[in-house]
Amino acid sequence: MKKWSLVLMMMMGLLILAACGPKKFEPLAINEKVDICAICNMQVKDDAFATQLTTKDGKNYKFDDIGCMNEWKSKNGTKNIGMDYVRDYNDKEWVEFSKASFVYDETLRTPMAYGVISFKDTASAEAFVKEQGVGSVLSASDLSKHEWKQNTDMMQMDMNGGEGHMDEHKSEEMEGMTSDKEMDM
Repeated sequence: MKKWSLVLMMMMGLLILAACGPKKFEPLAINEKVDICAICNMQVKDDAFATQLTTKDGKNYKFDDIGCMNEWKSKNGTKNIGMDYVRDYNDKEWVEFSKASFVYDETLRTPMAYGVISFKDTASAEAFVKEQGVGSVLSASDLSKHEWKQNTDMMQMDMNGGEGHMDEHKSEEMEGMTSDKEMDM
């Protein structure tokens, strides 16, 4: 009887230790019908621009552009982040932010016109720059020193009939504005 009690106590101890181990954070699937960017409140598309982070207490935040995720980090700090993820531009696989490589060019079209796209490795980022003939390859640590500004010309182009993420939201906003104007008449 004492033998079984000892074995049972050892198993309970191992179970408790396993439960206290490091928390594993995984990226969550994007649900385009309900997921909105935690910063700009735009729809998060299930595409190469989606990013997300999970806090150490398990709260998940999704973003439509890496620039929005950076803004969240600037406002909230990074101490409480359990893990943050970006998408590989080529195959949309989730990649840990710190392990990804990035390409920046102000002319690259991204949902919120920050011009930063992510890749799972440096070779893929370099191949993109070579193929496109534009951009600079950056690491995650380079992005901490990056000047995060939106290309307002690119945003204007989207709002004035260009194809892209901004158009979907522009048309919804314009419908609301039209209704408001009609009511004022």
